[in-house]
Amino acid sequence: MATENTASKKQVFTVKEMAFTAMFAALLAVCSWISIPLTVPITLQTFAVFAAVALLGTKCSFTAITVWILLGAVGVPVFANFKSGIAVLSGPTGGYILGMLLCPLVYAGVRKLFGELRGKIYVKALGMVLGLLVCYAFGTVWFIKVFTQDISVIGALKLCVFPFLAFDAIKIALALVLDNRLGKFIGIAK
Repeated sequence: MATENTASKKQVFTVKEMAFTAMFAALLAVCSWISIPLTVPITLQTFAVFAAVALLGTKCSFTAITVWILLGAVGVPVFANFKSGIAVLSGPTGGYILGMLLCPLVYAGVRKLFGELRGKIYVKALGMVLGLLVCYAFGTVWFIKVFTQDISVIGALKLCVFPFLAFDAIKIALALVLDNRLGKFIGIAK
């Protein structure tokens, strides 16, 4: 009887999914370390987020981002400029880091909305752009709430969003190219 219950249960993650999820959590850390230090640093972590979203799908990319955040929360230096800890997550950039968890969910929602067109590059690009905008919105609201001085929404956008738009557009384009080249070999995202 016990063997029937065990056999009928489906694995949450396959070995392949676990391996790629771990690899992308590590890639997020490495891409975070490649940064230009500013109030909100310019990093490659959004590239890693969108590469994970496109190549791994919702479940694995969400898990990879969660693992990366949890590693940083417990003190592993996986964030920009080799930082870690709850202080980073509760600081001015914490909202952008936590907002990255919303990207796979928005991406999946956009693809679901488009149904049979979900595999088209413009649908994937739209999902990534909207995911990034939600991340920006969450992070900007967070930044305003924890910023020690009074700052307007426009001031926060000038500091935390506008300087990153061109860089993030390039990162989304690179993630789409990577998905086009490697997606069929990885075979996790549906």
